[in-house]
Amino acid sequence: MSRITVAEAAARTIRRGDFVSCPVAFIDCKTPGSHLKQNYSMIGPGVTTSSDQVVNLREPHGFNIGAAAMPHGIVNNLHMHFTAEVFMCFDGDYAFRWGPEGVDGSLVAHAGDIVSVPTWIFRGFTNVGPDDGFLFTCLGGDNTGGIIWHPSILSGAAAHGLYLTRENVLVDTAAGAAKPDDSELMPPIAAADIASMRAWSVAEMSARVVASDARAFSGRALLDSVLPGHGSEMAPVIGFGMSAAAGVVPPIGNAHGFSME
Repeated sequence: MSRITVAEAAARTIRRGDFVSCPVAFIDCKTPGSHLKQNYSMIGPGVTTSSDQVVNLREPHGFNIGAAAMPHGIVNNLHMHFTAEVFMCFDGDYAFRWGPEGVDGSLVAHAGDIVSVPTWIFRGFTNVGPDDGFLFTCLGGDNTGGIIWHPSILSGAAAHGLYLTRENVLVDTAAGAAKPDDSELMPPIAAADIASMRAWSVAEMSARVVASDARAFSGRALLDSVLPGHGSEMAPVIGFGMSAAAGVVPPIGNAHGFSME
């Protein structure tokens, strides 16, 4: 069994005061209505496209954990991912919408809720709560593959001097960077590919929300539960995880590349 020092353990403990936000992590961050977003990368870079993004812990974990902080009314525009994306609503109320134009359906998640959005579906969200909100995110894989924006977002960002390269690197010409050659720019996803994407109903998406008051905790999830003074409880959310409780059925069971409890 390997040992780690106190200093090594401290380096792997990311405290709230260690979070460092990036205000221009994505191509829509200068678009009016989306200009007050703050992006965080705690474990792994996630899908940030900014070379200025601070990443607290870069060691590969098989997943990435980050966060988004958004004031009331601020929008995160339509995009999609190659790997699983799970939102953990820490504070505030968020309206999620999905579909090629963001009108296939919507639902509101509240503090404590966990939302798993399928891959290969356009999604966006808005802080509809009265105050600033904070969302943690978990993305599957060490290499998330980047981010695919709705074509309208790519074209709209150019008006604010922001461009995205084929390597998913953000170029800010307003900050002095040279505009990339057209051959270097990320091409918009084809309309035919968008039209071929699966549609998700409100009922299907609602089944991928695990509300804070809907989790089923078990006091016998771990082997040590039979020992005096060991009274922890565990509730599966995505996958079976570490739970050894008989009859456990996770609310969300499809493969994500990680489990969540």
